[in-house]
Amino acid sequence: MRVDVHTHYIPEISIQEARQGKGIDGITVESQNNLDYLVHPSLGMRYPIMAEFYDCAAKLSQMDRLGIDISILSVVPLWLFHWTPSEIAQDFCRQANDWLADFVSRSDRLAGMATVPLQAPDAAAKELTRAVTDLGLQGVQVGTTVNGVPLDDEIFKPFFDAAEELGSAVSIHPCYSGKPPPFQDYYMKNLTGNPLATATAASRLILSGFLDRHPRLKIILVHAGGFMPYQIGRLDHGFNVRQETSAHIQKRPSEYLRRFYFDTITHAPAPLAFLVDLVGEDRVILGTDIPFDMADTDFSRIIEQAQLPPNATTAIESGNAMELFNLG
Repeated sequence: MRVDVHTHYIPEISIQEARQGKGIDGITVESQNNLDYLVHPSLGMRYPIMAEFYDCAAKLSQMDRLGIDISILSVVPLWLFHWTPSEIAQDFCRQANDWLADFVSRSDRLAGMATVPLQAPDAAAKELTRAVTDLGLQGVQVGTTVNGVPLDDEIFKPFFDAAEELGSAVSIHPCYSGKPPPFQDYYMKNLTGNPLATATAASRLILSGFLDRHPRLKIILVHAGGFMPYQIGRLDHGFNVRQETSAHIQKRPSEYLRRFYFDTITHAPAPLAFLVDLVGEDRVILGTDIPFDMADTDFSRIIEQAQLPPNATTAIESGNAMELFNLG
């Protein structure tokens, strides 16, 4: 059994609207070399339209090819719309969650994470509650910031209170609303910017005291936690020698690591082995990031070559996610 907790969708109706020139936030469709691309003019991003985003048969076929039994879908982060007027985001999130609930109902191999208008925290809390209690979605995905405002800001408390009360896992994914990272060359916006964004968000959640304020909140860090797990010693050193680092927490930053879940997307065995040893096999869950080109479709080899402890592979590939998302 393999459960993929990091795989993305786009509502088919939203792609159709983009084709008609009615895309949210000015999203359009352009053709090049016999491929159709979704273009986000406000973000300066484009990527090919793949059937796996919205077609159930194509999605299941891809899962079969990769040996994935269950996929937990979350919206493509460029469609979180944390940067749009809240009314637009609220309308989209409601439509997206309705579409996703219908989509995953077509197969017992599919489940879905909600999307919420986090720039309007009260509305986000309400939509998460509806998505979980009325639509049966599991968990929710949010960006690493909301128009540059970090997630530990008190403004977002109503949403995180709701997620904690519902027991919904919150997956934090890089999302460049607000000022984008200064890594334009060599595709470093993704290669370096994405793990840096996750590391920054996770570090703030620790150092601000956010995790102490939300002791029951379940948080997933994608891309294996970005850079944060591999520099946790630096945070601990700062805690020991700098008043700014220890001002809001009583424990060393490393003692908060097990408050997070980490997906397996390291693209290499050695860092995955290090991560499992650092945080424990019960805090690591399989992720792929399909259908994007940065996806880890070689996860079977990487997990095998990481030479994990006995029974760790079963926990990481299925057991941990089944428990986290109540899929049993």
